[in-house]
Amino acid sequence: MYSSFAEKMSKPDLIDLGDGIYVLRFEVMKVTSVYSAVKDLLVRGVIRPGQTLVDSSSGIYGHALALVCRELGLKCHVFASVAVDDSIRTQLKYLGATYDQVAGGTGSLQHDQEVRVRLVHDYLRRHPDAYWMRQYHDDVHYVGYEHVANMLLKELGSAEMTLVGGVGTGSSTSAMSRYLRAGCPNVRVAGIQPFGSRSFGAEGFPLDGFIIAGIGSGIRFDNIDYSAYDDVHWLDFDVSAAGCRHLLSSTGVFAGLSAGAGWQAARHIRRTRPDAGPVVFMAADPGHRYVQQVFPPDGPVAEDPDYRPVVITELDQMTGPWCTMNWGRRHYSVQDDLPALSLQG
Repeated sequence: MYSSFAEKMSKPDLIDLGDGIYVLRFEVMKVTSVYSAVKDLLVRGVIRPGQTLVDSSSGIYGHALALVCRELGLKCHVFASVAVDDSIRTQLKYLGATYDQVAGGTGSLQHDQEVRVRLVHDYLRRHPDAYWMRQYHDDVHYVGYEHVANMLLKELGSAEMTLVGGVGTGSSTSAMSRYLRAGCPNVRVAGIQPFGSRSFGAEGFPLDGFIIAGIGSGIRFDNIDYSAYDDVHWLDFDVSAAGCRHLLSSTGVFAGLSAGAGWQAARHIRRTRPDAGPVVFMAADPGHRYVQQVFPPDGPVAEDPDYRPVVITELDQMTGPWCTMNWGRRHYSVQDDLPALSLQG
């Protein structure tokens, strides 16, 4: 029995989909990081009961923060992306959180995230007692994934495991790599990125859809451990959406765009490395938010288009709709004021 709904939400389900592919399915993945992060901050005295926690969110993190704050006796204010829909807004309201949503038509992932972070700074100036959770920067959000990594190792027990998941802020796949490799150093990690994301050098490639912004970045994220990743996959909306539909029709798993992208990458890894160990991809949330864009009720159930990625060796070879590169656990430096990058081997 769980002691609370938040505790239940922090525990994902591991499901065997056959052919050595597994999905680590979360109901609200960010609860895993937020629940442990907030409790850690309370125990260390960094925050106190009754204080207001504030952050920027494209949806899932804001919901998770509101849920955890309600349980632990804290207040919550969220600066929400244009992608936040009625479902998330309703939950924020009934969980007692307040929120401000940026206006539509910001034009880009980078602009949307920059606007939200500027609003956070302005809020902190007006409310100096509030605490900024810094989901994009503070690796306190890693802590909650330790028990998830340990569960994977216990269930699958393979030093040849490959983990596939969105890079996002770095607090899922980067964190999982840290804890998995503490037990099995040979675990491979494949990161998922949308085109247009600043992380891993795709900011110059046209962003095809804001809807997958939650796994990318328009601004610098400090809690990404670039050296955690063996491979990186860049996928556009169409490839990710096709993955969602095929995942649902072939396995019954109803999940969002990052899971659709992960399913595509996991199947590619299985095809190209048939003798490798278990391939586990992360599904951050169910597919309800994506019904109109990805699962139109009046649309046909299309066959799997069987996409294949273009394998590249340099970032300037990047191409859509899907490409992949052996990252080789390299470090990566992103300058605050320049789009240029440097790879440090």
